[in-house]
Amino acid sequence: MQPYTEFASVYDIFMDNVPYDSWADYVEYLLKKHKIDKGLVLDLGCGTGSMTRLMSDKGYDMIGIDNSQEMLSIARQISADREDGILYLCQDMREFELYGTVAAVISVCDSMNYILQEEELLKVFTLVNNYLDENGLFIFDLDTRYEYEEILGDHTIAENREEGSFIWENTYYEDEMMNEVNLTLFLPQDEDAGIYKKYEETHYRRAYDLEVIKALIEKAGMEWVAAYDTLTEKKPKPDSERVYIIAREKRQKDKLYLPRE
Repeated sequence: MQPYTEFASVYDIFMDNVPYDSWADYVEYLLKKHKIDKGLVLDLGCGTGSMTRLMSDKGYDMIGIDNSQEMLSIARQISADREDGILYLCQDMREFELYGTVAAVISVCDSMNYILQEEELLKVFTLVNNYLDENGLFIFDLDTRYEYEEILGDHTIAENREEGSFIWENTYYEDEMMNEVNLTLFLPQDEDAGIYKKYEETHYRRAYDLEVIKALIEKAGMEWVAAYDTLTEKKPKPDSERVYIIAREKRQKDKLYLPRE
């Protein structure tokens, strides 16, 4: 089963511990620090749109891209009820297309870790650079090797709630710096009869050394700005579990799209 199909229906319930508010405040701070206080912003790997909506509430015009129809269906329904005008597009971030350029691209909740090959990540970075305004900003987070090796490792996480239950089995492959997650869901089908249906999904995420990310950023034509430990402006530590990367568009004559008038 493809990732984020059945899980989409309960994603926001089981992920209610994710600090989206803190992430949005931090990303807003970084954007404004670099003089981007308004304009069109693309959220890559937007999922059900939690971060997209928070950034919309902060005054940015938002576009959300994700390759899961199920996740986007939830995002669109919530935004329709809010009438927030967010545009959601079902696209693979390795091949995404926009009508023009944007002031910034953001990506949180380890979306970039789902790109498992360096050449594929380069495709994403090159497209980001292509669709950024002049001096536009790219801000994204990454789970670290420490997170996958020491925190998740080969551990199993399980949770039981009224809305359903899940078992999250982690396996770490050291040579590939890869985290494999086998997710088993038990979702109620007939609550009165106590009948549950079992669903299974497998997720793969890869950690990258910062030296590799910097080289790919620069190869894609962007300028490396900084790497920070989570929600700080401090350098990443050996035991950082998540890092934020900031890159900036550099003016290039061969870009396919020019900044909007």
